[in-house]
Amino acid sequence: MWVDLAQPTDAELGLLVDPFAFHPLSVDDARSAVQFPKIEQYPGYLYVILHDLEMASPHQLATRDVDFFVGHSYLVTVHDGSSVALSQIRTACGRYDRMMADGPVALFHRIVDAIVDHYRPVMDHLETRIDKMEEEAYDGSDSLVRRVIRLRRELSSTRRIMVPQRDVLARLARREFPGISDELSFRFRDVYDHVVRVTEETLLFQDRVTGILEVHLAAVSNRLNQVMKVLTVMSTIFLPLTVLTGMWGMNVPLPHLPGGPDAQFWWVLGIMLSLSAGMLVVFRRLRWI
Repeated sequence: MWVDLAQPTDAELGLLVDPFAFHPLSVDDARSAVQFPKIEQYPGYLYVILHDLEMASPHQLATRDVDFFVGHSYLVTVHDGSSVALSQIRTACGRYDRMMADGPVALFHRIVDAIVDHYRPVMDHLETRIDKMEEEAYDGSDSLVRRVIRLRRELSSTRRIMVPQRDVLARLARREFPGISDELSFRFRDVYDHVVRVTEETLLFQDRVTGILEVHLAAVSNRLNQVMKVLTVMSTIFLPLTVLTGMWGMNVPLPHLPGGPDAQFWWVLGIMLSLSAGMLVVFRRLRWI
């Protein structure tokens, strides 16, 4: 028997107390909207919390927990109704009677396997986002930092979910609980391997995102250095020109250059242009510009 409670009301959650008579602590956890993955053995049943991953939007990752009560002759699931994996298994059970005939533990494995299989499209989507950000890192876009920080926050949340979820599946694969047969422990071991790979990819993605942020900051710093170099060269060139114009602009007698009064302007202008050209040549040879 499989009882699937999607977006349950308080009255429906009352089924967990009567007739199932689940422990109050597990019922309170099932009522809670957010719980970290865990597994607990209670008298007569196994209580498991696992998380489903999905893209709530093209740029937002969402995790939702699914509660499992696995007994000898029943399986009770509690979730918010948005799990694609549970919907697929529920549809498959309506088509194939053997899925229900294999028992609640086997059905529990099928649901967990379907949940983990849906991690792959999410991870591929995250990798595509990271690849695009790596291409944009050298441009120094102001919006990139905001997107990188949001993605790093999502990856951190995913890591906090995947690490305990990996431990839960490891315990199922090691057959620590009497209701798990040898055959099902082998199947859970395969699911565990998938979760381990997803966890490692999450850690790798975190490192890549950190590298993107470092490259972006380095590109912005390099661009700022180039601007400062140009401004410094311009200031250095105009410094002697300012001195010359200040000296010849004073109301005191100054030595006259060859020629009449009309030639003084052209002499000063020629000296200023020569100084500017000479300084540009020197800067060019020193590879400052």
